[in-house]
Amino acid sequence: MAELTPMMKQYIKMKQDNPDCLLFFRLGDFYEMFQDDAKIGAQELGLTLTTRDRNKPEEERTPMCGVPYHSAQNYIARLIKRGYKVAICEQMEDPATAKGLVERDIVRIVTPGTAMDDVMLDENNNNYICCVYLDGDRAGMAVCDVSTGQFHTTPFSGTDWLPHLCNQLSACPPSEAILSPQAAAQRELVEFLRQRLDCLCQTGTEEQFDPQAAGSALEVCGLWETGAPLPEQDLACYQAAGALAGYLTQTQKTDLTHLGPLVVEQPDQRLYMELDLTARRNLELTETMRSKDKKGSLLWVLDRTRTPMGHRMIRAWLERPLRSPLAITRRQDGVAALVDNLVAREELGHALRQVPDLERLIGKVGYGSANARDMKALAQGLGMLPALAAQLEALTGRAMEGIKDGMLGLEDLQQAIDGAIRDEDDDHRLPFTIREGDFIRPGYDEQVDHLRDILTNGADMVIALESREKERTGIKSLKVRYNKVFGYYIEVSKSNYDLVPEDYIRKQTLVNCERFITPELKDLEHEILSAQTRITALEYQLFCQLRDTVSARVREVQRAAGSVAQLDVLLSFATVAVERNYCRPVVDESGVIDIQEGRHPVVEHTLKDTLFVPNDTHMDENEHRLSIITGPNMAGKSTYMRQVALIVLMAQMGCYVPARSAHIGVVDRVFTRIGASDDLAAGQSTFMVEMSEVAQLLSNATRHSLLILDEIGRGTSTYDGMSIARAVLEYCAEAKKLGAKTLFATHYHELTAVEQELEGIHNFHIAVKKRKDDIVFLRKIIPGGADQSYGIEVAKLAGVPNPVIARAREILAQLESQGAVAPVGAVSAPAQEQMTLGDLTGGEVLETLRNTAVDTLTPIEALNLLYQLKQKLS
Repeated sequence: MAELTPMMKQYIKMKQDNPDCLLFFRLGDFYEMFQDDAKIGAQELGLTLTTRDRNKPEEERTPMCGVPYHSAQNYIARLIKRGYKVAICEQMEDPATAKGLVERDIVRIVTPGTAMDDVMLDENNNNYICCVYLDGDRAGMAVCDVSTGQFHTTPFSGTDWLPHLCNQLSACPPSEAILSPQAAAQRELVEFLRQRLDCLCQTGTEEQFDPQAAGSALEVCGLWETGAPLPEQDLACYQAAGALAGYLTQTQKTDLTHLGPLVVEQPDQRLYMELDLTARRNLELTETMRSKDKKGSLLWVLDRTRTPMGHRMIRAWLERPLRSPLAITRRQDGVAALVDNLVAREELGHALRQVPDLERLIGKVGYGSANARDMKALAQGLGMLPALAAQLEALTGRAMEGIKDGMLGLEDLQQAIDGAIRDEDDDHRLPFTIREGDFIRPGYDEQVDHLRDILTNGADMVIALESREKERTGIKSLKVRYNKVFGYYIEVSKSNYDLVPEDYIRKQTLVNCERFITPELKDLEHEILSAQTRITALEYQLFCQLRDTVSARVREVQRAAGSVAQLDVLLSFATVAVERNYCRPVVDESGVIDIQEGRHPVVEHTLKDTLFVPNDTHMDENEHRLSIITGPNMAGKSTYMRQVALIVLMAQMGCYVPARSAHIGVVDRVFTRIGASDDLAAGQSTFMVEMSEVAQLLSNATRHSLLILDEIGRGTSTYDGMSIARAVLEYCAEAKKLGAKTLFATHYHELTAVEQELEGIHNFHIAVKKRKDDIVFLRKIIPGGADQSYGIEVAKLAGVPNPVIARAREILAQLESQGAVAPVGAVSAPAQEQMTLGDLTGGEVLETLRNTAVDTLTPIEALNLLYQLKQKLS
């Protein structure tokens, strides 16, 4: 094996210190990757794999590939999206002045959860990184968005900590997770993160989660008072927060004081509704189930926000509806003030479109990655705040007062930035990096102005010196010249040598002339030749001072950004309410859900040439706990049930709702069991998935929950399914068991008999108009049970061929004549044998199949046998 060069030894040392990262090793204008990293980089990025060792045998060559440093962020972003971590190794000294090997060091480790560059982030979504600590039945979860500074932690306890923690993670899905060793051993948690949330998981060390180490890490990030011990109560959540702060400090290697403040959220404070991932997906809150697109989701309907902060906040509000009527009413008051003022809506909407992403801009300033463009954009956003606050003067309500107050007091910061950073136009763009210079405003610093004057007027200064020297010496042919070897010099012909002053210093003798320098010329040369370097260094220094000034006000700017985001979301709610004719719901703790002429917000929004048919809903925790809803497929049962759930969620967000009127008693949770799906990777059939969801639902629901159950028991045999469906129905309805408000859709018409047997249950069905063999869906929910499922009619509407439809009618008539269709109340009767192939044919077909050696049949014999059996069945 050939001896490694000093540079490769340096590379190997960096790689050994960061074995789980792809190492971007700076060499001049490129970041290079070597060895296995080069092979991965070439494959993932489509780069050409090459080597520097072409003169060596192939087995001794070192694979390498590289990317230009000025466009590296695009390549890093692609690697991060594929789940890799990238360690950036920079040159810590100028190669031109370095003696020997250039000093290099890791300046940052980029991971999916710590991305800060715009190219790696979605401005409409937060980029969360989480940390989970587990010690027996005590668990703590910390979540942070490094780009915005948000940092909160939640404690969990008891034997049921895992589902609650997973539900919390669903509300703020992370792209990266650090798990304590005990948490990493929880297979269900790891699978949830990796498979359900598509999250990069890694295991931390016990030392990272030690209370003392966690406290120190929080202190370093300014999230905990120096020297103060972590509280014993809820210690697990502080250990998670401290371990996360330590990980961020270790990987980012920069000041992280823009993080925070650290918010501890108690899961039992009854501030937010807890939603599980199943409910979020079934109700399509932020994306559709099939295409995973925003279009077609509730967020798509409600999101009319104008700023990136507003986009992120409206998603957060949708993911975490409120449970406090007081907090909900405060949001509603803000929406109402905007609904009633058309002029304010238009003016505020126009102004908000001009506000940049203050949240992430101040995050970049605090992080130390902001450039002059970012700083100027921040000033632009801060400059919009007084105008926004002034427009809010005309609006009433405590919500608006709080928003207005959060926008004030930053005028001096905006003026400081604008005073230091010059304006930008098409002819004079601000540089991409702060080490390029040429961004400090003229008049801001005398020395910068002086150096710029030298750069601009250097030639004139040389001419002026030449004129002075001609006059002083009397040598009319004297010239001041320049070349790269000697720099600036004074050239005097041989004939004028006797006129040369004593202070001239001979530099070079030529055949026809002498070359001299003077102290004044040397000083001027130094100023001219070093002006660009000096001005660049000085501008960098001035920018760092400005950045420190702005960083000291990070909390104020974050508060202002939050105020802008709140205003943006409330304005979005108001805009949708006016355009879609939504009403302000009454929200309290009555336990009542009373909706008059309610509409499905998404379905209504997608209809173009037809009107949505509204429906009423009345539910409470006493006489109207459970509604059994029957009717054919595609008639609108699922739409109606989802509609009720979405209206409840919208009301608890503080939003207006699609109805003529609505009275919503807050619910603690919304559960759903809708549709058929399997989980083949986990070895679960459709029915197993269904029963797992039912089990979770019944185990966690309370009498204050809202349950949406669609087609329970349809994944198994008729009598098994009907038995399970009735048992679930009874459990949900009976006050002594669960007694939760439940919408229960089913094709088991036999279950409608339960209305007569249990209190709090009422039958409803979707109205259908039948014309001979055709049906028309009226989309109206009316009292009473449906008389049949109209399954064959729906199949006909779906385009099933007529011969199949005709044959289905024949079979249905045969089954009904033989009593094969279970009569009303059959679920209460003793279990009966289910119909078999032998029952339908007198056993003849079955006997033929038993006596046939299928393995020895030729293809033509098999076809003939199949034809004979079909004839017997006919």
